[in-house]
Amino acid sequence: MTVELVSVERRLWSGNARFVIARTTVGEVGILPGHQPMLAQLEEAGTVRIDGTDGAKNTIAVHGGFLSVSAERVSILAEFAEHAGEIDVERARRALDRADDSDDGKAAKARAEARLRAAEAR
Repeated sequence: MTVELVSVERRLWSGNARFVIARTTVGEVGILPGHQPMLAQLEEAGTVRIDGTDGAKNTIAVHGGFLSVSAERVSILAEFAEHAGEIDVERARRALDRADDSDDGKAAKARAEARLRAAEAR
């Protein structure tokens, strides 16, 4: 199936994949070729894993956006996204340590946790 993951700033991944896992607001979804068409909102701070047909596993931290699935195509439109290899782990840990219990602090904590999950997956 053809998969494309883009953020507001850039295209992060495009190509053929055999499997996609994404966290949506209603739970985690696994997508194989021929999947039932669907449209879902991505979790505010989650990860997407794309298993390419070349065997490479690509993990990307994604913050907000949408997932659109048809029988042979997956489009992921994120507000912000980072490849696992681009994540500054120390910076994410500091952000996690600084997060407080305010709404903004909870959102920052969720984003830092998503970045760390993505970085650990690489």
